[in-house]
Amino acid sequence: MSKTALILIDIQNDYFENGSWPVHQMQQAASNAAKLLENARSNGTTVIHIRHEIPSDQAPFFRPGTPGAAIHTSVAPKNGETIILKNKPNSFKNTTLLEDLKNADIENVTICGAMSQMCVDATTRAAADFDFNVTVVEDACGAKEQEFNGEIVPAPMVHAAIMAPLAMSYAKVVSTSEFLSNG
Repeated sequence: MSKTALILIDIQNDYFENGSWPVHQMQQAASNAAKLLENARSNGTTVIHIRHEIPSDQAPFFRPGTPGAAIHTSVAPKNGETIILKNKPNSFKNTTLLEDLKNADIENVTICGAMSQMCVDATTRAAADFDFNVTVVEDACGAKEQEFNGEIVPAPMVHAAIMAPLAMSYAKVVSTSEFLSNG
């Protein structure tokens, strides 16, 4: 049995075009995530879907019970695949993720999803802190532009600014094609 898990984080409808909080090039990121998902399913890798809800009627996106909070059809879970609901950026915080990974004897996690600067970052750092070998498939992740000190930082720059420190200290950061060609 594989000691690797694919963790798909927050690939949900609100992040896509016409959603409540569209993420830059989310369709492309989801397309790459779907390739990773197909690969994981074909080789027996554990698959874990993370779904975020913000428990407030005032939330700008991912409101409970709305279509926007649903996992996007491009990476729809199949029967038997774990779905974990979270309310914080770190997918381990107040969820069963760590327990699920330990119970499955997982040593390696492959992470993709959205947003690079929030949930992907927080989950990657936590996974490394829990001593998992972490791979982030960067072009299967989506980032959103951010504002800081009155400056708008474009999404590609936000993404690069997150992936660089993750690659330096927390994870192996690769493209989808690199990941799939290295098995």
